Amino acid sequence: MSALAAAERRSPNFAEMARSPHQLVALSLGLGLAPKAPGTFGALGGFVLFGALHLVGLPIRIALYLALVALGSWAAERTGEDLGEHDHGAIVFDETIAMALTLEFAPSTTLGWIAAFALFRLFDIWKPWPIRLADEQGHGGFFVIFDDLLAAVYAIACLEAAVALGLLSP
Repeated sequence: MSALAAAERRSPNFAEMARSPHQLVALSLGLGLAPKAPGTFGALGGFVLFGALHLVGLPIRIALYLALVALGSWAAERTGEDLGEHDHGAIVFDETIAMALTLEFAPSTTLGWIAAFALFRLFDIWKPWPIRLADEQGHGGFFVIFDDLLAAVYAIACLEAAVALGLLSP
């Protein structure tokens, strides 16, 4: 990061987030303000989002996920501009929505949810190909979310394999 970019980068704060709808979304209602491991807190927020979305049927849920990706893309773009960094660590809506999607395919057991969380965080942090490519080469709010959606796909594939191999109960 250049000296100029480092000087323009800043940390979010609660007061500004509370006044900015896009920051409320991008920071997952404040989970991104966690001083340590904000991405982990954002992913934990995915459990809440998953539960809230399960109040409606699958067709509406699918439409809501698509709308949330669009909303999150806009919010991440605007918040990145506010904070002077494209994918600032405090922007955690990407973890929140991707974790909720991962849970859609996880066995509805304690072990299934723990495995879903661990696998999603593994792929979100490790960023194997093409996740790393999307993270490094993509620009704009959609790509902030897209690399996490790819991490969710990897986690879902592992969960499906674990169920097929009998390692997790469906």
